[in-house]
Amino acid sequence: MFKKILLITYILIFFNNNSFAEENKNILRVGLLAPFSGEYRDIGQSIMLSLQLALKEINDDNIIIYPRDSGFNDKQKFLSAVESLRQEKVKIVIGPTNFNNFNYLNNYRDMIFISPSNTNPKVQDNVLSIGVSLESQIKAIENFLIKNKKKKTIIMFPRNKFENLVESKIKNLKIKNYKIFKYNPDPKVLTNEIEKLTNYKQRKRNLISRVKILEKKDDEASKIELKRLEQKYTIGKVNFDSVIIIDFGDSLKSVLTSLVYSDVSQKDVLITTVNQWFDKSIFLENSIKELYYPSVNLKNFNNYKEKFSKTYGTQPSEITILTYDALGLIYYIWNKNKYKINSIKDFLIKDKVRGKIGVFSFLNGEFIQELEMYKASNKKFVKF
Repeated sequence: MFKKILLITYILIFFNNNSFAEENKNILRVGLLAPFSGEYRDIGQSIMLSLQLALKEINDDNIIIYPRDSGFNDKQKFLSAVESLRQEKVKIVIGPTNFNNFNYLNNYRDMIFISPSNTNPKVQDNVLSIGVSLESQIKAIENFLIKNKKKKTIIMFPRNKFENLVESKIKNLKIKNYKIFKYNPDPKVLTNEIEKLTNYKQRKRNLISRVKILEKKDDEASKIELKRLEQKYTIGKVNFDSVIIIDFGDSLKSVLTSLVYSDVSQKDVLITTVNQWFDKSIFLENSIKELYYPSVNLKNFNNYKEKFSKTYGTQPSEITILTYDALGLIYYIWNKNKYKINSIKDFLIKDKVRGKIGVFSFLNGEFIQELEMYKASNKKFVKF
């Protein structure tokens, strides 16, 4: 009940502020498409609260926000919401959050949609996705690997309905010497597959063979080496020096566990991944001591969460920092163009823009974030 009252209260606040703005002809009307009903209604409410925070910081009464319930995977509700915004003469919209709705936007080319989705960073006719894209993450990782002089990279991702999409995203890598390794996400099958990748069984046999030789010797050097080998599972290095794991959640944790089980030395191999929002559950995976990944600016992210929590008494959904930045970006372009936005091309500026997520820019028709590399180690996230 509290959440419903809170949601209605903020809608009233948005429109009450708007009544003053109507007196000024320089009005920025911004629609919001978010799931205010159904399974993901909490995310919708969190998004709207993020815009309220952004409005407070911008402090311009000439911004009008028009929230509309787009539902989730509900075509009729979504189209009804967009039609409602069009009737209000809203030309620019934050949303949709669900990339599946992009297919319906071809019929609304008179409107501009700024989506927090990360599916496609390429600027389309009337859609700009500002989510933390796989392209931006891979770009940050490859720069990281090049700086660390890594020359033999394994790019790993599961065999599933997204594998073709992932392959299309890694076609233009700068790193030259890499191999693609697709794995079965079933942990029982995965372990055997990674054993083959790491030549685990042969390295295990190398250890057993060496131990047998040393056990027959009685000199001090052999005893010392034998004692050292008691702490090992294999002898010999793997034939790669870096790994990019394009996965998340429990599946990612299974891959990390399998790599450690296969005795992949983290001193010799840099292990990197994607799709991380400083999720502390990764620390429950004790097998990996150092995991590297690109993400938004941690300091800004923590400051945003703290401000949100103090204001509303609840933690924000991660996606809301993107919608917060979306309103700031729209306001910046609107001001830059002397209180108007004519088309999606107005967003293709040469300037780099600094938002809460960090620095972003538009390069060759793509929205690219300049992400920072972090290390998850000793139950802390450290900027690398």
